Amino acid sequence: MRILGSIPHPLLKITVFKMDNRISVKFENANYEQTFKFGLDDRYQTLEAVQQWADETLINEVLARMNDMHRSRLEAEQRAFPQAPPPEFEEIV
Repeated sequence: MRILGSIPHPLLKITVFKMDNRISVKFENANYEQTFKFGLDDRYQTLEAVQQWADETLINEVLARMNDMHRSRLEAEQRAFPQAPPPEFEEIV
């Protein structure tokens, strides 16, 4: 696998990989990543074609999915490691 190139973006690292005739596009932020893989499809064989495919709409969907991933992670952490209720103070009369 080799890096075909990258697509600049202010919030994401977007890397395009090529292995044989297959293309992978990885979107990464600090904690999450998403990868799209394309089989033997001549439409995606150049960096320019992948840049055209990775339009603003797709990138916004990727960012929304990463937000969903973060929410899922936090909810799973709450289920797995629930916080103990705060200690109650003695009632002073």
